Amino acid sequence: MHMPLFRGSAVALVTPFSQGQVDIKALRRLVQAQVEGGTAAIIACGTTGEPSTMTPDEREMVVEETLRAAQGRVPVICGTGSNDTHSVIQTANRYRGLGCAAQLVVTPYYNKTTQEGLYAHFMAIAEQTELPIIIYNVPGRTAMDISPQVLSRLAATGRFAGLKESAYDVPGIMEKLSAIDGRFPLYSGNDDMVYPLLALGAQGVISVVANVLPKAMSAMTERYFAGDTAGALEDQLRLLPLVRALFCEVNPIPVKYAMGLLGLCSDELRLPLVRASEAAQGRVRGALEALGAL
Repeated sequence: MHMPLFRGSAVALVTPFSQGQVDIKALRRLVQAQVEGGTAAIIACGTTGEPSTMTPDEREMVVEETLRAAQGRVPVICGTGSNDTHSVIQTANRYRGLGCAAQLVVTPYYNKTTQEGLYAHFMAIAEQTELPIIIYNVPGRTAMDISPQVLSRLAATGRFAGLKESAYDVPGIMEKLSAIDGRFPLYSGNDDMVYPLLALGAQGVISVVANVLPKAMSAMTERYFAGDTAGALEDQLRLLPLVRALFCEVNPIPVKYAMGLLGLCSDELRLPLVRASEAAQGRVRGALEALGAL
């Protein structure tokens, strides 16, 4: 396998807002907390960061400020994904030279194309941009599942740096791993599937939970790679109620509420997302209390 961009727990970082504006001071604090918590990489303006509600200038500012705060201590991966191939290319080229280690590109949504369209989409991005590409497959949000056959064709080009896999189809994921054949790494895109995918050979996770408990997510992967698989499984099971709570409403609604409770940043979101319901608040608070985080 090619040397992975990172190994362990990476965070799909939220974008903190305050009174309708990006909260740069809070963003810097969040990045520092992630580095101190052992996070292996930071994804700026991934889908958890609400980029679809931000202007191009705001997105670029968030990427730049994340890079500045990280100070080269961990790789920063920028989210460039869209359901418009040309827009992805424009965004990735806009970030060229900033210092990002790679770009995270979600499969197109709504106008969700065919498998051949997926191949053409990712190849166009690979041919017209310079940043390495991590493919993001999240069928639950896009209604699009990239096939093992397409992954095999993409892997053969040598232009891709990883797959963030958020499907729950374990046999299907095994087929994808076989198709990739070690030509780029796989990362779990689900916080409740970290241990199972590590057992299949994943190199880590791109995590939402790490926004709240970076040390816990980092420790789980570190234990696994150190050979303490039993300890890693205990960590996965212990965190499971929090994972479920943080996805009881649309991400990142619950995780932003959790971060507000912990004083990390405001729970402010941008429409169409709204603050967590009372029921969701109760689940998140209860899960954090059970872990001793509150």
